[in-house]
Order: sequence, then C-alpha cells, then structure tokens
Amino acid sequence: MIKPTNLNDSTNKPLYGERIIDESKIICFDNPNKKRTYEISIELPEFTCKCPFSGYPDFAKLNIFYQPNMKVFELKSLKLYINNFRDLKISHEEAVNRIMDDLLNAAAPHWMHLNADFNPRGNVSMKLDIYSGQKRN
Repeated sequence: MIKPTNLNDSTNKPLYGERIIDESKIICFDNPNKKRTYEISIELPEFTCKCPFSGYPDFAKLNIFYQPNMKVFELKSLKLYINNFRDLKISHEEAVNRIMDDLLNAAAPHWMHLNADFNPRGNVSMKLDIYSGQKRN
C-alpha cells in the first residue's frame, strides 16, 4: 500500500532542490574523441547572484565556449553548480573569475572563453569576457 505523502514532510527546509544544489559539484566525463579538435558552446541564461553592496539580485546570461582536452562537462552538474551562486553576495568580476577557475580545474580544456552578459540595473549593464589557453584550428 502506498502511503499518501504529507506535503509538510516533503517540503521541509532545506527543500530537496536546495539540498541538491548545495551538494553539487562540476562533473566531467571522458572526451569521446580525443583525436579531434572541436568546440563546445554552452548557454546558461539564468545565472543569478546578489550585489555585495546592495543585496539586490543580479542576472546574467553565461556563455561557455571551449575545446575539450581529456574531459567534457556533464551539463546537469554544471547547471546545479551555477545555481549555487543565486544567494551569494559577490561582485560580477569575482563570480566570473571563480567560475572560470572552477571550470578550468574540473576539465583542463585546451582553450576556453567565458562570456557573462549581465542585465542592466540602474541603467548600467556589464559584459565580462575571460579567456584561457590557445584556440586550436
């Protein structure tokens, strides 16, 4: 017999989604074709963090372009990792540099470009681009 679920039991804090995000880490798997040079692009259109000065939310679209070496990123783990920033009070520059460092440490690609396009707030918008490695032809 299946017992009915008490909504209060399934929504206790932290919520199951919050627990999954808190426990997340970037997962990679073996590059399926190490002999070929190719480029992967990943778009994460719902990046959020908080301004360290005002506490207001900041929103951005992140674009990751990379040429894998031995590893490629598993996309769900990347989504959960990025969601860790949603309540973090952090500057745009620090957030993007931290993400780039974590991506490089996880996969060690031949080349990577991380683009962050922050939504306007107070009539000011910002774009940040970071590169690492040498792009191969």
